[in-house]
Amino acid sequence: MRAGIEIKLGRGWHTYWRYPGDSGVPPQFDFGQSQNVKSVDVLWPAPQRLAEAGGVAIGYVNNVIFPLRIVPADAGKPVVLRLKLDYAVCEKLCVPAEARAELALNGRAPAQRLSSAQGLLSQGASPQDAALSAAEARVPRKLRLGEGAPLAVRSVRRDLGAPRSRVIVDVATPPGADVALFAEGPSAEWALPVPMAIDGAPPGLQRFAFDLDGAPPGAKYEGAAITLTAVAGDQAIEVVTHLD
Repeated sequence: MRAGIEIKLGRGWHTYWRYPGDSGVPPQFDFGQSQNVKSVDVLWPAPQRLAEAGGVAIGYVNNVIFPLRIVPADAGKPVVLRLKLDYAVCEKLCVPAEARAELALNGRAPAQRLSSAQGLLSQGASPQDAALSAAEARVPRKLRLGEGAPLAVRSVRRDLGAPRSRVIVDVATPPGADVALFAEGPSAEWALPVPMAIDGAPPGLQRFAFDLDGAPPGAKYEGAAITLTAVAGDQAIEVVTHLD
């Protein structure tokens, strides 16, 4: 089954991606009180860079719909989706927020939408299906290193000659596109810096760098799985590689 959680934001306000960047709080989705639900997967539309005092945040402005994939425990019975959402909204200051909402899914409608901002319950309307489909289209495609066109992560390497050990990433970009790159560690305990664009890329590529910093105590960089998300306009991809 498909559903979506919508957060509507006022002018000048933003909320955060699953990895918030230099500061911020990612949304926390709790579906534990749902009925006849085996699993709920939250999909994350492509975020954008957001300037905050003292750093760069990663998140969303205006509004965002998080698509959901729901697997019923018993496919022959209705599902009642109950959400407790903890998140943050920020302008000059950040404000913690909590939302609760409930939606019954019978599996017959093409799409359902659950609005966390207002607690609205509705189902089956084609305008909601269009909005949900648009949000699903914004979820980055999962590719391998070097795979894809015109947007692709072509290479990832350690730069051991820099004053601090850093990672260099070359991204193939659509002509004239403004590209943003985000890096995540193998778990939520990692806090890698937001990659910054640098000079030196070969023709047709854009080069990014980030310091090898932010691993939790006891973790090793060697061999760690790094998720790279590249966003260029309405295109977005996600690549998992290893710091071999």
